[in-house]
Amino acid sequence: MTAAETTDDSPLALLHSRIERYYSAKIARHGPTPAGVDWTCEPTQQLRFVQMLRMCNMKEPLSIDDWGCGYGALLGFIGKRYPDARVDYVGIDLSPAMIGQAKALWERKQNAAFHTGDCSPRVADFGVASGIFNVRIDEPLALWEHFVAHTLRKMAQSSRIGIAVNFLSPLPPDIESKPELYRPDPKQWVAFCESELGLKVTLLDRYGMREVTLHARH
Repeated sequence: MTAAETTDDSPLALLHSRIERYYSAKIARHGPTPAGVDWTCEPTQQLRFVQMLRMCNMKEPLSIDDWGCGYGALLGFIGKRYPDARVDYVGIDLSPAMIGQAKALWERKQNAAFHTGDCSPRVADFGVASGIFNVRIDEPLALWEHFVAHTLRKMAQSSRIGIAVNFLSPLPPDIESKPELYRPDPKQWVAFCESELGLKVTLLDRYGMREVTLHARH
């Protein structure tokens, strides 16, 4: 996403710029790896993909927008897990460095494109976002939640069927959470998707991680 695309909201534009710098530094240091997009490891990265794609009928042709796509790990996962799937894929990311890595990795992949920006260049069947809300860095909570709401609204507006996103879950009182991580009560974003966006939400949990995945359908 580029700050130029959010000039109507300067605090959000500045936040987008800071997020872009954070992830561009990660990919420069670690390359196109899970660490390069600030994920712990490939198994947990893929487990998140499994939960998000449970929303999609991979046996039918479909289009997917991957918000915060990084180097296109989801595209590679789909190719391995669903080799016969007919997916029209667009990856979207704030970081030009991420998009550069993705284009280099997937330049020969058919029906795949990448876009730098804070919005999709099209309307797709589904919009998905894995992990993009988790690392708040040191941003004020109100501004971060403005970013979350803005992104969810953009995703809903550019999807025909629905969206899937994940959030870290709150920790028990006896476990201290890292201050840079965003761990909301998921009910907050279920209510937002239903009341503000008019979506019907299914909440997935109990898949072995301290997080939840929201499936929100039109």
